[in-house]
Amino acid sequence: MTRRERLLATLQGKPVDRPAVSFYEIGGFAVDPGDPDTFNVYNDPSWRPLLQLAEDKTDVIRMAGPATRQLHSDLVARHFATETWSEGSARYERTIVRAGERSLTQTTRRDRDIHTVWVTEHLLKSVDDLKAYLTLPDEVWDSDADVTGILEVERALGDAGIVMVETADPICIAASLFSMADYTVIALTETALFHALLEKVARGLYRVVSQVAPQLPGRLWRIAGPEYATPPYLPVRLFEEYVVRYTGPIVETIERHGGFARIHCHGRVREALPRFVAMGASATDPIEPPPQGDVLLSDVRRDFGRDLALFGNIEVADIENLDPPEFERVATRALADGTAGEGRGFVLMPTSCPYGRHISERTLRNYETMVRLVERFGG
Repeated sequence: MTRRERLLATLQGKPVDRPAVSFYEIGGFAVDPGDPDTFNVYNDPSWRPLLQLAEDKTDVIRMAGPATRQLHSDLVARHFATETWSEGSARYERTIVRAGERSLTQTTRRDRDIHTVWVTEHLLKSVDDLKAYLTLPDEVWDSDADVTGILEVERALGDAGIVMVETADPICIAASLFSMADYTVIALTETALFHALLEKVARGLYRVVSQVAPQLPGRLWRIAGPEYATPPYLPVRLFEEYVVRYTGPIVETIERHGGFARIHCHGRVREALPRFVAMGASATDPIEPPPQGDVLLSDVRRDFGRDLALFGNIEVADIENLDPPEFERVATRALADGTAGEGRGFVLMPTSCPYGRHISERTLRNYETMVRLVERFGG
């Protein structure tokens, strides 16, 4: 089978020659190790063997999102502004939102040797900030989507793998406007206001998904955000209110047009899994093992494997920190549990990826082990 055929068969619940293996963001993002930008961690020579391994040997799942064009750019400009600057080895960006009588600000930081963005100041800091944000015109979120770039990524990938269309869900956008502490308190105590926020941000998301899904039938999607409503952050009743109610329509639109909706949800997913199925999702990731998660992969496979293709179960911390013989035992167990009995399909995959500038020899060897194990499994 080609790598593309293997991944599609996995999603469809058809037989495969061997389990698929993905390095998630490594190979998932198209990066340029030759880019000399000092903030490009991938130009460190230690990254090159790992990036090449992902391209040559894994079942590539390339993440891509549609380009969007704002329909009311003048209105957006009246309410939103950004400014950027550098200090030492960090880059900063501040977003200013003019809402009602308030000027709301958010600040992010990116450090030169770490490929991640830290939110050092969240946009909404109080209930009054939220009320002001809700006065923004709904039209500022209206945009049209263009899938040309996704199709170009897919053509370039060929038989090496598949594209995965990326989208947040309403709770992902809404919760990230707050610090985690403020979010959990407001989501618990101000449910009417939080519903109003979800409805507001859902408008633009639903529009884009409804445009993209019929143009890209049969593709895999990743929906990020439901983890914000899992324990210990929120009780199950609010998962029903905040995820099933608002993420469900996104899943339904994708699946109705022949796509595969994959729910991305870190942490404790035991109580969420039946709700993924009830929403009609086709897959989930990353199924973190305890203690990060609260359910064993073998149990997920037994109880939900007929409904959901399963991705993951390898903690990136294990890839970076375990000695290779110990890591091989962990990966072997995940591979066995993920393929046991009958099920829709399993992809051996980490929960995330390293984000520092240097890749250690141990880390590289452990990624190589994942490839070797699936190839041996197939043999």
